[in-house]
Amino acid sequence: MAGHVFGRSTRGKLPKAVAGEGCYIIDADGKRYLDGSGGAAVSCLGHSDPDIRAALHDQLDRLAFAHTGFFTSDAAEDLADTLIAAAPEGIDRVYLVSGGSEAVEAALKLARQYFMEIGQPSRHRVIARRQSYHGNTLGALAAGGNAWRRAQFAPLLVETSHISPCYEYRDRAPGESGEAYGQRVADELEAELQRLGPETVMAFVAEPVVGATMGAVPAVPGYLRRIRQICDRHGILLILDEVMCGMGRTGHLFACAEDGVAPDMITIAKGLGAGYQPIGALLTSAEIYDAIDAGSGFFQHGHTYMGHAMAAAGAGAVLRAIHDRGLLERVQVMGQTLDAALHDRFGQHPHVGDIRGRGLFRGLELVADRESKAPFDPARKIHARIKAAAMQAGLICYPMGGTIDGQRGDHILLAPPFIISDDQVQELTDKLARAVSDALAA
Repeated sequence: MAGHVFGRSTRGKLPKAVAGEGCYIIDADGKRYLDGSGGAAVSCLGHSDPDIRAALHDQLDRLAFAHTGFFTSDAAEDLADTLIAAAPEGIDRVYLVSGGSEAVEAALKLARQYFMEIGQPSRHRVIARRQSYHGNTLGALAAGGNAWRRAQFAPLLVETSHISPCYEYRDRAPGESGEAYGQRVADELEAELQRLGPETVMAFVAEPVVGATMGAVPAVPGYLRRIRQICDRHGILLILDEVMCGMGRTGHLFACAEDGVAPDMITIAKGLGAGYQPIGALLTSAEIYDAIDAGSGFFQHGHTYMGHAMAAAGAGAVLRAIHDRGLLERVQVMGQTLDAALHDRFGQHPHVGDIRGRGLFRGLELVADRESKAPFDPARKIHARIKAAAMQAGLICYPMGGTIDGQRGDHILLAPPFIISDDQVQELTDKLARAVSDALAA
């Protein structure tokens, strides 16, 4: 008999996950799947980590939930202190929510309220980038530039401007240096500000390393520094979305550290809870918090489960594990190992145009022709074929279509647990090669 779960798709039947063990998920038939993408870059510590389970049991024995309209908790206070101790310069406060979309919604609403409270009510516009993704709630979806996800909901979305992504593989001109290219596309922000009127714009939103929509595309050196300069020149808030690329995924707790940039707000989720509890957070500058404190004293926002004690305890244990086990350093080392294995296996593959990323956050862009970079016909749904073939082979990866413009292009995103071993890197590349071969032959 069919069940009553309304899943992501009404087509097909998913295997039932019944257990997790390190880098593997096990289904009801006993089949083991290497989690090569951490789900959606979530399971950074793998599955069934004993320390995280113990922390959750301990918190559950003391307190599961107390509404933040009435109470704070040790778990929430400790988590906020831990995050701020490692945060970029100027970041001073943590607003705990239940996921990435909530974090971005909170950022957008806080940006608007901040400008209202400091007497600049004309600032309401948001600028972001094409081929970005910032979440599926309406505000976050409006900020994002994923054309496919936005299309049918367009009448419900607030107007947002989108400039070019920092997409070196396809958009850097012949003879143009990486840094010159970065400055050129960053300067599109200045042009868009002048078109709209800088006094009407409140924020620019960007992923330091673009995740699901483009497949681990990092900003080129100097790009985000130029963006920061432009924002400062016009009094625009810089919101960096690290929901997917943050919390150690690139080898830094905050991905923007590699770019040498301190934003006004950062959104995090996914690896923050490592899948053990739903949690996300908005981190904001002391300047923004102080403006609210000196004005109304009340952020006109909130969710029932924000600051949830169980979720905060789990996230605190995740951060302790990352620190105490030296996992940031391990991500850098294993990221190089994975990158080398991918280049060894796919570097000369006739249908792999680009291998990119940072740390254990890697992407492969698939092409019909390497020389021209021509994409496959979208009707072939190469990404969907690869996902199915990988699952058949016992590998979880994250292929997506529409890489170039929301319609054309295919890529594979990889984000394995930080605990992945050398042998498991080999297993990942072997199974991925088999899946790509099977999908292209179909």
